[in-house]
Amino acid sequence: MSGIALIIHLDGRPAQTSDLAPLMSEMARRGPDGESVVLAGSVAFGHRHLPTTPEALVESMPLSDPRTGCILTGDIRLDNRDELSTALDVPLSGDRVVGDGELVLHAWERWGEECAAHLLGDFAFALWDPRLRKVFAARDQMGMRQLIYSHRPGHVFVCASSARAVALQSRVRTTLNEQRFAEALIGLQHGSLTSTFYVGIFRLPPGHCLSVTSDTFSSRAYWHMTPPEPLRLKSDAEYAEAFHDMHAKAVQARLRSAGPVGSMLSGGIDSGSVVAQASRLLSDPLPTFSASGPDPASCGETQAINATLALPNLAPTVVDYSDLDSWQDDLIAATRALEEPWDFNMILIRSVYLAAQRAGMKVVLDGGVADVALARGDQMVRQVASGHWYRAWRDAKGLSENFGWGTAGTKSQLLEAFRGAFVPDFLRRLRASWCERQPTKLPEDNLIAEPFAEGSGVLESLREWHQPRPGSAGMSFAERKIALWPRTGTAAGRERYDRVAAHFGVEPRDPFMDRRLIEFCLSLPHDQLQHDGWPKAILRRAMARYLPGDLCWRPGRHHLGPEFTEHLLLRWPKWRSMIESARPFLTDKVRPELLSTSALRGRAFAEDPISIEMLLGISAFANNDPVLA
Repeated sequence: MSGIALIIHLDGRPAQTSDLAPLMSEMARRGPDGESVVLAGSVAFGHRHLPTTPEALVESMPLSDPRTGCILTGDIRLDNRDELSTALDVPLSGDRVVGDGELVLHAWERWGEECAAHLLGDFAFALWDPRLRKVFAARDQMGMRQLIYSHRPGHVFVCASSARAVALQSRVRTTLNEQRFAEALIGLQHGSLTSTFYVGIFRLPPGHCLSVTSDTFSSRAYWHMTPPEPLRLKSDAEYAEAFHDMHAKAVQARLRSAGPVGSMLSGGIDSGSVVAQASRLLSDPLPTFSASGPDPASCGETQAINATLALPNLAPTVVDYSDLDSWQDDLIAATRALEEPWDFNMILIRSVYLAAQRAGMKVVLDGGVADVALARGDQMVRQVASGHWYRAWRDAKGLSENFGWGTAGTKSQLLEAFRGAFVPDFLRRLRASWCERQPTKLPEDNLIAEPFAEGSGVLESLREWHQPRPGSAGMSFAERKIALWPRTGTAAGRERYDRVAAHFGVEPRDPFMDRRLIEFCLSLPHDQLQHDGWPKAILRRAMARYLPGDLCWRPGRHHLGPEFTEHLLLRWPKWRSMIESARPFLTDKVRPELLSTSALRGRAFAEDPISIEMLLGISAFANNDPVLA
């Protein structure tokens, strides 16, 4: 992970190093190994360095192409270097190191604005082509890297790895985005793929690119997830073996590093599978970083972590939430410095990244998106519709017994499946039409005063979010999963990991975000994703040879995030005064009628730490944001 920035003065004024100074300062933690700035007429490029591949140690960003004059700054790790080498006729062997940035410049020369579609990996980049007088920027298909931008027609275009960095550029005109602020107060994190907490500053969605000239701006999707051909194999064992090979390839691609690679290790099958693969592929012990509790006898998560740590070739570090003495000051500082209110409750994840930073890691693997990549979708609905009622019953029973899914257990899940299978489409359309005519109401547990909600746009956000989801009629299993992908919150979740890791100068890598692995999972029959109530069945079968059986088929799951939050707050005596100190911001920087003061007062002094996480996040954001202060 590195921090990147580009500024182009659309009115032709010469770029200066000082234009980039506040952006580079804001992104210092994201790229702690130094910075470089390149000026080219009215364009300024900035790069905060965190080289995490062998080639990045040699390739100096921003990168200039002497043949074309193009200049690029990027946070790039490509997984298809060999294929690109062949297609672009750029040999990778020999004395000269060819970096990922150089491959992108060659791809631009060959394919122009279609170049990003040919790239596989995690990337965000921006380049300037002086021949076309054009800026082109793109973000990877899955959304592992961020690209934030602001465009003032005729004045300036700015993009960077951080929304706050963009907001600090002196020619960007911004204020608090009250609609996004209100969405935070009702927990609507996933409602938008483009908005930020600043007016006029936007996130480029995954799989999108943009181009800018002195008088034009355009943004579009350069890639769409499409259903692959269904995979048909003879047995569960063959499916498990095929998945294992694809999973190993995704892990292997993420082990290309300029230094040691570490991995998160929770008590679940997701990170456990990544650790099992990586420890087998590496010759040196794999550093692992876990967040656990003090008493394995009463904590299944801690038991599962300890069981996995019995694997060979591991070098473990464990952070215990009951013993934060040596961690608390850094954790509190990192929490107070958060970039968005959503990030407050990432205290467990901060603990892991802090441990990794102290161990000298610049790259940390995780399995964060496995739940989405291997989601079962509407499997029970399809089983009922096709007459496989016994299979549906076994799934519902297994989910209820092993994971507690279904408000009334097996019966409620089956009832929902029958409703989904047999309610006619015309009744669904009637119900959707009726719902659209009903007034949108705020959630009961919210902080927003009614007068503000009417004109803030938050009700429109809620209405759009609650639009009926795509129906199954006429759609394949893969097509429905693709249609629902934007609602999974995958992009927003990975952006949170990106921001939290950036504070510690760590680059997150998730093998389950490998596009090839995602496409493989989309090709699977749905009964490979869930069997007898066991989600991610194919992953469990594939890892049965490499992980303890109790971990592969472990029922239930206890997430220790609330315990980490509670124990840090117990060591954070000023958190109540922190909320109080945010009150001037809440009344002066946003319209006074935004907040319900009675609800705010109740939240501020609630004893349950989970109930005040968002308020504390807003407080930290308000008190530490240099743009809005």
